Amino acid sequence: MNNTSPTLTPQHKQQLLQLAGDSIKKGLCGETFAIQTTDYAEPLRVLRATFVTLQVDEKLRGCIGTIEARRTLVEDVVSNAYGAAFRDTRFPTLTWPEYERLDIHISILNPPEPVQFSSEEDLLVQLRPQVDGLIIEEGFYRGTFLPSVWEQLPEPREFLRHLKNKAGLPPDYWSSRIRVQRYTTESIP
Repeated sequence: MNNTSPTLTPQHKQQLLQLAGDSIKKGLCGETFAIQTTDYAEPLRVLRATFVTLQVDEKLRGCIGTIEARRTLVEDVVSNAYGAAFRDTRFPTLTWPEYERLDIHISILNPPEPVQFSSEEDLLVQLRPQVDGLIIEEGFYRGTFLPSVWEQLPEPREFLRHLKNKAGLPPDYWSSRIRVQRYTTESIP
């Protein structure tokens, strides 16, 4: 297996949404959803990193993901869907009534690339709103925002301030030791 990215057909995307939903249903029944990766087409078996975001009544209800590809696409989606429903510490575990109103969104990450910059201003002018997902790191502090977060934070300076805060850094903090990587995603649906 490798992390090259074969094209996903509409059928593949539908399968991933179905797997995410089935994983959550099994969790609601107190069971674990087990899959055989060999049962799925090659594009679903490549190593990929994903985030699964859950919304109920158009409000965030959970979001769990991985930044680095360490599992097959189907395994990552199944695991992150379960995690978003039952392990996101910002929310209580999902309930059956919420499941009935649940919208599942899957973001498949392309490999992150380092961003070279000389200052915070230099970084800000390089950001591509609506395109870039960002990972910010300094020492033990780390955080990421998916490209979809630009919908709530469309201005680069505010996007970066909130990302620093998410990583555990003060919003106005800056240091020459900060590292930033960018990535793009393929979103389902």
